Amino acid sequence: MKTLGHWIGGKAVESVSGNLGPVYDPATGTQPTQVALASVEEVDSAVDAARRAYEEWSQSSLAKRTAFLFKYRELLDAHRDEIAALISSEHGKVHSDALGEVARGMEILELACGIPEKLKGELSTQVSSRVDVSSIRQPLGVVAGITPFNFPAMVPMWMFPLAIACGNAFVLKPSEKDPSAPYRLAELAAEAGLPDGVLNVVNGDKTAVDRLLSHPDVAAVSFVGSTPIAKYIQSEAVAHGKRVQALGGAKNHMLVLPDADLDFAADNAINAAYGSAGERCMAVSVVVAVGDTGDELVAKIADRARKLRIGPGDDPSSEMGPLITREHRDKVASYVGGAREQGADVVVDGTGHTVEGHENGFFLGVSLLDKVSPEMDAYRDEIFGPVLCVVRAGTYDEAIALINSSRWGNGTAIFTRDGGAARRFQLEVEAGMVGVNVPIPVPVGHHSFGGWKDSLFGDLHIYGNDGVAFYTRGKVITTRWPDPAESGGINLGFPTSS
Repeated sequence: MKTLGHWIGGKAVESVSGNLGPVYDPATGTQPTQVALASVEEVDSAVDAARRAYEEWSQSSLAKRTAFLFKYRELLDAHRDEIAALISSEHGKVHSDALGEVARGMEILELACGIPEKLKGELSTQVSSRVDVSSIRQPLGVVAGITPFNFPAMVPMWMFPLAIACGNAFVLKPSEKDPSAPYRLAELAAEAGLPDGVLNVVNGDKTAVDRLLSHPDVAAVSFVGSTPIAKYIQSEAVAHGKRVQALGGAKNHMLVLPDADLDFAADNAINAAYGSAGERCMAVSVVVAVGDTGDELVAKIADRARKLRIGPGDDPSSEMGPLITREHRDKVASYVGGAREQGADVVVDGTGHTVEGHENGFFLGVSLLDKVSPEMDAYRDEIFGPVLCVVRAGTYDEAIALINSSRWGNGTAIFTRDGGAARRFQLEVEAGMVGVNVPIPVPVGHHSFGGWKDSLFGDLHIYGNDGVAFYTRGKVITTRWPDPAESGGINLGFPTSS
């Protein structure tokens, strides 16, 4: 069995704690890998390596940092298929989806390659007699990222390329469920010439997380995961004086108006609800059908859902793979039976689905629930699996009130041909990311990703300009070079511009 340790100070480090966790192949149910679970001392070692590396890296020129980033980008591009295969083998998503994950992560790396533009300061001359004021941004020091299982390569790349481009050193604590892809990212960074200790990976569980949150040398923590853990991360990090951005869960709604192209809407509902087996924080989990569109739209979605090809991620014919663990699969399946008991119509029931030759894999078919009401568990909870709920609404106003009453506000979408309705929706809906005829409105790299309400804890969104702001702090310098012939004198008054 393969054992994966840590990456600290530019080299592989075997675990000395002796604590190991299982890493499964979700398509077969077997355990080909075990991963080290870091002790407090191992986390301290990674932070110490980062602290020592920061001293030199933070003083390195922007030219040196960008030279590494460009080389790293080319190296990752050459290893796309390898990284995607690692993702598929431990997460379960199909290879094409894993390739898409790598591509979206590399968008942020490409943004980081332009960091000299993002770190340009400001200068105001002659704000007072012979006085100039300038503003600059400087790195924080050692920063940490705690990332989820559902995007083991993309979410780390949302964090560490910008962080190190800004001059910080980074400690990554990826999900222990699928650690091989983020570990490989660190190996390739070293191969591209990143100095030892600038990027470190410590695998682990709550012990590692809690130490990063309390360590006095960690200046900031970035997190993506569930809402309960995001709340915990924020409260603990702030209590220890750290800057924090913690992205939480979601219950993303897709509003379909009567004038929408229902075939187009049904295609997009399928793509957004069942892609990556629904294990996406931006997955559409609720379709809100307005007016008399419900019956026809549900029929079109059901017809498409029944035809989806479910199988192992390395099979090119598979459109959807397994879920991450057996326990998660069973939990997701329980929502389908629960919705039936609570009065929903189970139009498509995927809970009995099996894949020939992979009977021990963590597979679950897609499910479609109609006439779901807000008090049902399937509506109230973040299921994080291939279960799509359909809620009926009589009017646009009823639909927008429903969406805005959700405690989450990550992403949302409207499908319509009416520009006025779309404009009204994007202004009125309470969510951080909005799609107009786009079901998964994940922003491109030069904008920022983040939600509202219980989907985000902290002031700044992730990547884009918000990411640069998060990984740096501002400094304002006021400069005066007096005329040699000028007499200074004493003046105890408050300084003014004149």
